[in-house]
Amino acid sequence: MTEQTRPLDGLRVLDFSTTIAGPHCSRLLADMGADVIKIESPEGDLMRSRPVQRDGAGTMFGQLNAGKRSIVLDLKRPEAIVAVKKLVETVDILVENYRPGVMKRLGLDYPELAKINPRLIYGAISGYGQTGPAAGRPAYAPVIHASTGYDMAHLFYQQGRERPDNCGIFVADYASGAYAMGAILAAVHQRHVTGKGQMIDVSMFEALVGMLLGEVNRAQFDFEMPSRPMYGPVEASDGYVMLATASERTFQDMATAAGRRDWLSDPRFEKYADRRMNWDKFVDEFEQWSRTLTVKECVAALEKHGVPCSPYLTVTEALQDPQVAHRGSLCTIEDSAGTYKSPAPPFRFSGSPLQSGPKVAALGEDTRRVLAEAGLSAADIEALVK
Repeated sequence: MTEQTRPLDGLRVLDFSTTIAGPHCSRLLADMGADVIKIESPEGDLMRSRPVQRDGAGTMFGQLNAGKRSIVLDLKRPEAIVAVKKLVETVDILVENYRPGVMKRLGLDYPELAKINPRLIYGAISGYGQTGPAAGRPAYAPVIHASTGYDMAHLFYQQGRERPDNCGIFVADYASGAYAMGAILAAVHQRHVTGKGQMIDVSMFEALVGMLLGEVNRAQFDFEMPSRPMYGPVEASDGYVMLATASERTFQDMATAAGRRDWLSDPRFEKYADRRMNWDKFVDEFEQWSRTLTVKECVAALEKHGVPCSPYLTVTEALQDPQVAHRGSLCTIEDSAGTYKSPAPPFRFSGSPLQSGPKVAALGEDTRRVLAEAGLSAADIEALVK
């Protein structure tokens, strides 16, 4: 491997996915060097029309699909299904996030495509998995957030709130997309041994349940809940600070920063179990100190003693952090309306580069080229394009 070889150079991906979960997975594969061919309907992925829009180009679509090639096929047409099967002969991986049963109705389910390409790794992402009584239920991330208990678990940390959050940050989509990527790459590795592909069934529901570490364990056993969540904002004179006290050493350092070493021998706080149950009283006393300081002063005092903490920043402020520039956390991608910044993958390789995008394909701009690569005749390609 040369220094210029990306980790997945040489792998080819057929991407039927739409919206967020599947496109996030295949975008990461593209960043690592895979040739990702995105199949879109004549109307295009619905994210193309979502804001932020600039001269008809959607930036969220670009973020999720930079670096992929775009072809348009109307899967209602038998000729398009024939073309897909020709493409399947040439690819390593297929990604889709339709509702279970859709690909089977099209004649493009894994058992059918494995006959054409036994080495095919077929990644399917769905709300509740491909089997079981809930398999056919329609699901977007907010529905999964509600159905897993995630929203109600999150509500516990919002003191004084009874109405569940209306969360527009689609955690289930990104989690399941990342899990799908990991499973796909594990299947690629296993194929080196067996020579055979396989199907990967990723459930958004299970991806999110897997993130509820404390909640899943508390749900199984009798557990006395603390007086107040042990993570949360503390008030300063001009705003709030988040601090995390995950260890005894951190608690000791926090007491030192506040000039309250007496907390370490206070029977309400000395032992973790007692401290957890009296956390509301502890926060009240801590804020008697933190409210005398500005956010900046409070953070400085805590960081001086090694306490993990942060001011509450807006996304705009967070993206201006010097760490972002140092790490190259944002990359530049380009669509028909110009350039803008997009998050790069959160991982780096010591022996190979990553490249996000940089180009976002226009709808169907690669149709003729990709179909020709699959061996379709010029006449067949023109018929499909028309």
